[in-house]
This record gives sequence, structure tokens and C-alpha cells, in this order.
Amino acid sequence: MSTICAISTAPGVGGIAVIRVSGTDAFALCDKIFHAHREGHTIQSQKAYTLQYGTIENERGETVDNVVIAVFRAPHSFTGEDTVEISCHGSIYIQQQILQLLIQNGCELAKPGEFTQRAFLNGKMDLSQAEAVADLIASTSAGQHRLAMSQMRGGFSRELKILREKLLHITSLMELELDFADHEELEFADRHELKEIAAQIEQTMSKLIHSFKAGNAIKNGIPVAIVGETNAGKSTLLNALLNEEKAIVSDIHGTTRDIIEDTVSIQGQIFRFIDTAGIRDTHDTIEVMGIERSFHALDQAQIILWVIDSTNALEQITNLSPRILPRCQEKELIVVFNKSDLPSVVHSDIAGLPENTHTISISAKQHEGLNQLQTMLIEATHLPQISQADIIITNARHYEALTSALHAIQRVEEGLSSGLSGDFISQDLRECIYHLSDIMGEVTTDEVLGNIFRNFCIGK
Repeated sequence: MSTICAISTAPGVGGIAVIRVSGTDAFALCDKIFHAHREGHTIQSQKAYTLQYGTIENERGETVDNVVIAVFRAPHSFTGEDTVEISCHGSIYIQQQILQLLIQNGCELAKPGEFTQRAFLNGKMDLSQAEAVADLIASTSAGQHRLAMSQMRGGFSRELKILREKLLHITSLMELELDFADHEELEFADRHELKEIAAQIEQTMSKLIHSFKAGNAIKNGIPVAIVGETNAGKSTLLNALLNEEKAIVSDIHGTTRDIIEDTVSIQGQIFRFIDTAGIRDTHDTIEVMGIERSFHALDQAQIILWVIDSTNALEQITNLSPRILPRCQEKELIVVFNKSDLPSVVHSDIAGLPENTHTISISAKQHEGLNQLQTMLIEATHLPQISQADIIITNARHYEALTSALHAIQRVEEGLSSGLSGDFISQDLRECIYHLSDIMGEVTTDEVLGNIFRNFCIGK
């Protein structure tokens, strides 16, 4: 493989930047532009896991920057290759100068995710762990961080390996029988034992698949639709929750004509708030389209914030209940009586709402009651407390592969119960193993790898 280089820190965010170089010629190429502070010292002679101070000089012998060099020797590095990390000052000009010098002396610019891809190809991690690297970089909440760290540490991989070993045990016994197909009286695999193992595998797979709902919510955020009549204060509430002027607020009815979406972290959990067009009868074509999108957002949401003007609560509930409540089945509904700072006629026992509806009075304009609403949102998620030791599925690719593997093992169980021929059962077992191996990257094609790593940032 060629020796690659890239800036591994985000530009303009700190006083120090790191440039990573990895490959067979990493030490020799870096020595061409590095001059150690101590005479006679080189990167090639430097011990692993040590730092060395010196300067980077261009082809004219001019000093580009004073730097610190870290050395990692194969196979004990992130990529499994000889690796050099150059810590320089955070100037974008300095970073680009060093990068250009490396390329001029034989390095190639790394593609997105190429360092992590090499770590995968060199056996430093499996594919599910490599994907967790991207999740860790993108994490913006405590929940996302815990899940990414758990997967990076191999918790999910270990679970898959256990399943795979059990499947290989069943498969080896079944295929041993096929080798002696002429002797029908021989049965190497105890069918009762195989049923028990298959049932254990199915149970574990079902548990992992079931965890995807919570994992997806933690990774991508819980969708919350803010709905209600025009001028009920939906946009004001969105701005208050985001703590910024995201949506236009006006006394004019129908100001919001399209959905406005943004995310915010509340107590370590990401929520995706969707401000929708006010629901009312109108002949305005554009506004009608916005209202249709409001109902679509309502259908996609997990939590519904129905914002009601508390000065006109009974009329709004009467008008919108037939249009909103049927769409709230199997969703968490929170009725937010807004404008509590104004005279109102809201009663706690207001009729017409489902029994499991949560209600709260707030003033979005005055930011009153927002802390209580945020607590109510957290409780409405019903997400379990998750630690780094928990195994939760967050990746759609893993979910799809596990679902396919589950269907295969269910066919195995049916075949064992009905006395199906061993060759058919073996085929389903092999399919199940294939899907698990696909998650770990053991049978993954170059096209799939390309799709995964191209979404990484350059330098990782």
C-alpha cells in the first residue's frame, strides 16, 4: 500500500493541529522534511510511543514550523502500519505547507476514512467497530457517545462472534451428516440439542433487533412534531427550546408555511423538533401544502407537542381533535397550553383528550414552564438507562443484516421441527452465518466498503 497523509484535526478550532502519515515509507518520507532538535536523531531511529522535538523545513531550507513528532511502529498503531503524527501550530497556512511537502516527497493524500479502512483491512478492528469510529466522531450527546464507545470496544462484535460460533457448531454437525448421506441411520446432530441452540440464537438476535428502536432514537434524535392552530405559539416554543430565533414569529396567521426542523440536546438526549404550519381551513394553495406536510410530520413523529392557545383552549380542542387525535395513537401526546401569562380559561380536567395525555401550562414567550416541559419530554421517550456495557444496535445496515439472519434461523427452527432434510437446513444455516459475517466485514464487497468509508471525514 502507498503511504498516505492527511490533516486529522478540524481547521481553525485550536492552537495545535495534527497531521497523520501512515504506510511502509512513513518514517523515511517524514525524515526528508524533519530536522530533529538533537543532532543525529531521526524519525527512523526513534523508539515507538515516544515524542521528538524539531523543525519542518521546506526545499529551500526555510523553517515552516517547530513541531513535535510521535512515532507508532507496525503493527502496534491505529492503522497497523508505521505511523507518524506531526503536531504543529494550528495555522491553516502551516498545515497546508507541511501537507504539500509530504506530498512532494512521495506521500499520497488520504481519502475519506482511509486510515480507519486500513485499520479494518489490517485486522485492527472489524467493520462494525470501524463504523463506530464515525459515530464517535459525530456524537453530540452523552447517549451517542456511550453507544459508540461500546461498539468500538467490541461489545457488539463479541456478541456476534458467540452467535457465529454456535451457528458453525450446528452447521458442522449437519454437514457431517451430509458427508455420510448414504448411511441414513447415522445422525451426528442431536435434533433436540440443535433446537435448543437455534432457539437461543433466535432469542439473542431478537433482543438485538428490538434494541434498534432505542438505538436509532439515541443516535439520530427523537422526532417531536409541534402542531396546533395558527398563532398558538408553535414557532415561539421552537425558538425557546432551541434558545435561538430559528422560526419567524408573527401575529399574522399562517406565517409558517413549511416545516422547520432542528435538533437540541436535553439532559444528554437528542430531540429533533419539527415546527409545522398552523392547522386551519384555508384556500391559500401554499398554506394548504404546508398543512399537508404538518400531518406528514405528525405521522412520522414519536412525540407530539400539541400547542394550544390557553385563551381559546376549548374552541381549539374542539376544532382540531378530530384531525389530530386519530394520528396520535401509539404516540406520546403532550398538550401544551401556551400563553399562561395571559388571562385564560384552561381547566386541568378539560374534556375530550385521551386518558394517557400529558398536559402542561407554559408561556413560551416568557420562557416559563420550559424546564418542566423538557423533563416531560425526557420521560415521554421511555428510553432505558444505557451504559457503555450495553449492546444496542444503532446502524441501519446492522439492523437489516440481523433481520435477514433472524429469518434464516427461524427457517432452521421450522425445518428442525418438521424433520426437513439436512441439506435444506444447512443452506439456511449458511445464510444466517453469511449475514452475521457481513456485519463484521468478513464477506463485505469493495462496493459496500466504499459506501461506508466515503462518509468518514478526511484524516480519520
